[in-house]
Amino acid sequence: MYHSISDAGGPTSIPPATFDWQMAALAASGVPVLSLDDLLAPGAPERAVAITFDDAFQDFARTAWPILSRHGFPATVYVPTGRVGGVEDWRGAAEPPRPLMDWATIRTLSAEGVTFGSHTVSHPDLLSLDREALVEELAASKAELEDRTGRAADHFAAPYGRDSAPVRAAVAEHYRSAAGTRLGSVGADADRYDLPRIEMFYYTRPGPWQRHLAGRGRAYLGLRRALRAVRDRTSRPWERA
Repeated sequence: MYHSISDAGGPTSIPPATFDWQMAALAASGVPVLSLDDLLAPGAPERAVAITFDDAFQDFARTAWPILSRHGFPATVYVPTGRVGGVEDWRGAAEPPRPLMDWATIRTLSAEGVTFGSHTVSHPDLLSLDREALVEELAASKAELEDRTGRAADHFAAPYGRDSAPVRAAVAEHYRSAAGTRLGSVGADADRYDLPRIEMFYYTRPGPWQRHLAGRGRAYLGLRRALRAVRDRTSRPWERA
């Protein structure tokens, strides 16, 4: 799970040089890097990676995609469609706010093979919405993505990772998968509407990332999960990556 590839600072920004070596280490590891569709398909390798980005920051196009393309890595970007071409303006946004991709850029990248999924229309806390507003956020974002790119928008990520059983049920009416911010790896029996992800802010040093790729990172991931649980009990949703 990534957000911004920039020097903006904070847990949702990974410096470009760090992202570059993370991807180089991933390439050197031999672990397959799959599209989200392929990762969720029957017969996917037991150990594989799908790379996702929340919020559709402009630096994905400027910085991340050239690095990914060099390695031949696919990626999924979750777009808050009502904010396209603007800047982040939701709770927890960076200061100064980071710019988001415009539709022309999204169309170009879609044609180049980037998968675009929904991050709602307005980036709300979904648990604060009534049923009608929730369905509008889900349906309108999907429809606009498909209209603008000419491609299916089958994947979803809830802002702040905020969902519930009723929210997931509503998501399932529109999408084929939903990713959250719960820290963990996707197992064979994972609920495709409650997919955990690895927050890459925790892997900005070579050692933990290389051990994880070698299949020896379980203890570190468990430690980060425990610390994350403590943080989540005391933080507000928009303070969470």
